Amino acid sequence: MAHLTKNSIAALLLLATPAIAAATTKGPHGEAATPAASVTLTPDQEAKVKDGKFTAALSWHTTSDWSAAVGNGAKDEFARLGIEVVAETDAGFDAARQKSDIETILAKKPSVIVSLPVDPETAPEAYRPALAAGAKLMFVDNAPKGFVHGEDYIAISSADLVQMGTKAGEALAGKLSGKGTVGYIFHDADFYVTNQRDRAFKATIESFPDMKIVAEQGLADPARADDIGNAFVAQNPDLDAIYVTWAEPAELVLAALRNAGNKHTSIVTLDLSEPLALDMVRGGNVAAIVADEAYAIGTTAARAAALGLIGETVPPFLAVDAIAVTGDSVKEGWNKSLHRDPPASLGGN
Repeated sequence: MAHLTKNSIAALLLLATPAIAAATTKGPHGEAATPAASVTLTPDQEAKVKDGKFTAALSWHTTSDWSAAVGNGAKDEFARLGIEVVAETDAGFDAARQKSDIETILAKKPSVIVSLPVDPETAPEAYRPALAAGAKLMFVDNAPKGFVHGEDYIAISSADLVQMGTKAGEALAGKLSGKGTVGYIFHDADFYVTNQRDRAFKATIESFPDMKIVAEQGLADPARADDIGNAFVAQNPDLDAIYVTWAEPAELVLAALRNAGNKHTSIVTLDLSEPLALDMVRGGNVAAIVADEAYAIGTTAARAAALGLIGETVPPFLAVDAIAVTGDSVKEGWNKSLHRDPPASLGGN
């Protein structure tokens, strides 16, 4: 189908707005999201931070392009504010290892630890020694179960989850000229991040009168995504598009469509992926990828941490904006999200 003009897209989005206006991003404990850009330091506050001779440590859940971008954002902002980063660790998605990482970090006596907890349920045991040692805590995406904002931690820095799902729906509506059938693969687990993104996408599609979700299936095991995609297309041979809850399972759906010789069904998903982006720039099935501003999550975390170190109160849940990346905006999207050029296969340096 032909793409919409800018005026037509604007008109369609006006139709969609009333249905999704009530949905706003909430944090893991139902906290209202505060725009990350609103968290700033005055010149006097920056001077106070620099005079404090503070230090910071970073404890990540795993290594990935996304976590590297968050970490780089935090380190760059800490450097700007005169806060020395004395340690950085990667738990490899192992909660026990993260507990050990925190113990190792504490030997450096950081003023603040910025971290993404591997497992919020067991995380209190890992982070309480930090509190006992006098370190402040600033989290990314989630916080340990039972920890209280303003007492146990400064804030949580994350993404505008509803905006991500909404932009995925809008991008797909643009690709299909506001008319078509959609398969909906959502995350079948109680996880506030994916749940809000998925629901926002669905609400956006349902707000377009000529678009219809004709197949939907929850995904608990990402390895089953190709089976679901195959079933969707077998039962709806003319299916125009499939939404997949995040990039890893979307790669399997793309492989299934290729294996079936299906060039008609578009894919839209969330979180950057080189294989998906490569298909997109080559005019394949992938229509759009929506990403958060990962680097900005890091700079926001560092900025909030600095405010916490000088005794300022920060709103509990800080949300950065989302970016819809298409075949024409891969380089711009990679830079906006990850603060670096895309891989060489996508035209990066």
